[in-house]
Parts: sequence; C-alpha cells; structure tokens
Amino acid sequence: MTNDTEASQHDATETYVAPSAPPAPSAAEPSPAFPVNDPDTIKVQKPVVTGSAVPAGLGSSRTSVNMGNAARPAASTPSARRPGRGPRRASLQVKRVDPWSVLKLALVLGVALFFVWLVAVGVLYGVLHGMGVWDKINSTANDLLQANEPGEPLISAGRVFGVSAIIGAVNIVLFTALATVGAFVYNVSADLAGGLELTLSERE
Repeated sequence: MTNDTEASQHDATETYVAPSAPPAPSAAEPSPAFPVNDPDTIKVQKPVVTGSAVPAGLGSSRTSVNMGNAARPAASTPSARRPGRGPRRASLQVKRVDPWSVLKLALVLGVALFFVWLVAVGVLYGVLHGMGVWDKINSTANDLLQANEPGEPLISAGRVFGVSAIIGAVNIVLFTALATVGAFVYNVSADLAGGLELTLSERE
C-alpha cells in the first residue's frame, strides 16, 4: 500500500509542468498608425509615468498624432468669398431720423446753395449785360415811366444782387424748416406703417 502511494506521487510529480512565463513586451517602439512623412501628422509629448511599474513600451517620450486638416493654416482670408456664391445682401430698415441732425444738414446745404445761387445770378447777369439786354429794358422803362427826366435805371447790378440775396436767404429758412418738419413726419409715419427698407449688397 505504501509503495503504491509513493508511485502515484512520483508519477504526479513527473507529469506536472510549470506554466511558462508570458513573453516580455518588445522594447522597440511600435510602428505609428500614420506615416511619419504625412503633412497632417505631428509629434506630441507623451505623459511621464513615475514609479516602479513603468510599462516597457514607454521607452520613447514622443509619439505621432494625425491632426487631419485642423493643423493646416487657413488659406482663405475672412473677406474672401466662396466660389460659386453670389454677393451677400443685407436688408435694413430706417426706423427713425434724428430731426436735429436733419436741421444741421439742411442748414449747411441751404447756405451752400445760397452761394451757388448768387454765382449763377452773377453769371447770368453778366451774359445778358454783354448782349445789351439790360440797356434795352432800361431805355424802354425810362420811355414809359419818365418821358422827360432820365432817372435811375430799372435794372442794375446792385438791385439784381440785392433781390437775389433776399430770395436766397428766404430759401435757406424755408429749406431748413421744411427738412426738419419732414423728419418729424417721417418718424411718425415709420412708427405707423414701417420705415424705409434698404437692401445693401457687396460689389460683384
């Protein structure tokens, strides 16, 4: 009985095979998933692992990451327009006009037009005076009004420019007042029926 037990233990000892140890990972760096010469592949720093349990595969401190088109600089400027699309358009609405700004602008324009008016009257008076029109009118007026005593001519440079200045000043006042009143009327109309719509577009 003892001999049989010893023989069985001897057979179990001979048939037992210890499991082999797992193969150690290779120290060589694995090949990157993307080719190194790819323009979209950049190298980034690997995280540093401290302690005694450092994997064997972390021998290199850099790795390759493919960033795609995000790593490439944008070639188009912000003002560039995509090909095949028309110019951009914007629809705006003028809701209110400042009456004070309209008054100032109308006053400046009225003064400018006043000087333009005086220049135009001066040029016209000079042309007609050169043609002798005023002399004929003055002689006819003297014959009709004062047959015996020659008096002051009916049309002269002083009278022409004086009357023109008075008319220009009246025009300045009327133009400024009407423009300001028009701004108030437009604001009321815009509140009731909507303002003036404008469409702005880029150049072709």
